Amino acid sequence: MPQAAKTIFPGGDILLILGVVGLLVSMVPVGHEWAATLRPKVVIDLSPWALPGYAWLSLCRGMAAYLISLCFTLVYGYWAARHHASGRILIPLLDILQSIPVLGFMPGLVLGLIALFPGSNLGLELAAVLMIFTGQAWNMVFSFHASLTSLPKDQVEAAAAFRFTWWQRLRWVELPASTTGLVWNSMMSMAGGWFFLMVAESFRLGDQDFRLPGLGSYMSEALDQGDWTGMTGGILAMILVIVALDQVLWRPLVVWSERFRVEETARTETGRSWMLDLLRDSQLLARVERWLARPRPSAPAGVAAPGTATSSPAWAPVIAWLGFATLLIGLALGGWRLLSLLAKVPFTDPTGQPTTSWSEIAHGTTLTALRVIGSLVIGSLWAVPAGLAIGGSPRWSRRLQPVVQVAASFPAPMLFPLCLLIFSAIGLPLGIGSMVLMLLGTQWYILFNVIAGSQAIPSELREVATAFRFNRWQRFIRVELPAVLPALITGWVTAAGGAWNASVVAEYLTWRNQVYAVDGLGSTISKAAEHADYPALAAAVLTMAIVVVVINQLVWQRLRRLAETRFSLA
Repeated sequence: MPQAAKTIFPGGDILLILGVVGLLVSMVPVGHEWAATLRPKVVIDLSPWALPGYAWLSLCRGMAAYLISLCFTLVYGYWAARHHASGRILIPLLDILQSIPVLGFMPGLVLGLIALFPGSNLGLELAAVLMIFTGQAWNMVFSFHASLTSLPKDQVEAAAAFRFTWWQRLRWVELPASTTGLVWNSMMSMAGGWFFLMVAESFRLGDQDFRLPGLGSYMSEALDQGDWTGMTGGILAMILVIVALDQVLWRPLVVWSERFRVEETARTETGRSWMLDLLRDSQLLARVERWLARPRPSAPAGVAAPGTATSSPAWAPVIAWLGFATLLIGLALGGWRLLSLLAKVPFTDPTGQPTTSWSEIAHGTTLTALRVIGSLVIGSLWAVPAGLAIGGSPRWSRRLQPVVQVAASFPAPMLFPLCLLIFSAIGLPLGIGSMVLMLLGTQWYILFNVIAGSQAIPSELREVATAFRFNRWQRFIRVELPAVLPALITGWVTAAGGAWNASVVAEYLTWRNQVYAVDGLGSTISKAAEHADYPALAAAVLTMAIVVVVINQLVWQRLRRLAETRFSLA
């Protein structure tokens, strides 16, 4: 009996075509905004009808920053993992970069890009994208680098036995092994970018207005005016953006990444995504995939020929060493400029002078460090068991991922005014309340990494625990915690860096033109940026970077080596 002919354009393909066309049409106003003339003063419309356009502009900036972060992750992480001499500098440098708050480089970045594109809005848009990028990239790089340095030994040996080229090893071994962690850290990266959305889109320097239309500037304007209707509308719009992004992008990626789990037994239950099902059922995408998979006459064989270099191309070491030399030169020039600023900072408080001193910075560093430790402890107490429960159950992952994604991606600074009201009502001092504010933005790094680590636990380990009738505590101590420890350490590292960075907005708040501040390093940085005290700003930022690097070397690096040698699944 002859089979019925398949429809050329089934319903799913029609929806995809309409979606692509709608996306292209929606990019037109974004292009107009980026190419517009630089405005001396930006008027933010608090009407609810302006929210869809503002939300789309903010989403485009966030996705542009994410694409830059992903490319940066693949290049930087691979470079640090495969070129050991560079890695000795690149990883500590990454610690420094993630610890530098947005306010530490925002004035120079904004003014520099505006000068590069005079009279055009392009420079300001690029500055906003790069500022969002600084809240996204670091945890992705840490996750990718950790995956590359803890590959299963049998896979590495198989790649060597089959004489894979560097590209084949990257495609068939390294990228699959890092996919799960990279997907979950990508979601966390978007959350980190949203955290500083208000800062990136509503930046002002003295009398100069560098705001951009978007959800961040909308919420900032609503907060300044005390417009609760506008704040409520901005919060609802932010939630809708996060949920839509989760359903269209992140949930499909999470389900798709399950195919890269390393295990010998099949899972009894897998996740589902309507968007992924739509893509898999698309005949148009299937035809495109078949066309791309066609063998090319000049394509190399699937296995490297005898005598072929299997580790990297011949030019790779040259590029790595040139990049390493350029990095050293850049660090030397930047260090010389930094020393000229630091020489202007006094060691003790000068009488009658508002200048920040080194003694004040040291005192603030101690207070902020205690708040960072407190936020890590509190975050770990709930995020570790919750992450193990969500990551170990596809059912709970499917149900709770949208909830977790909304909670993690929501910009915590939007809730700070409400938190201030709660702190005032219950009599909680801001010194402790600022630790809670830091926790709102950093606990998710721990949760997402634990979820990724839990999902990567082979099913046979869980089956062994069941066969030996481990109770809940034995399962946690002997199976789950050792298996997720490498991912958990990555979460701690990024959460600690995020907590130091978040201290800038958690220790120095502005609500209805009134400042709420506590002593701390973050508060020092905010005050120095507000008063354009560049020597104090440089000294405070350098102190934060040094503290983060020292803690990473003395604590986190030792824990990471312990996890890689004793608790790795390799």
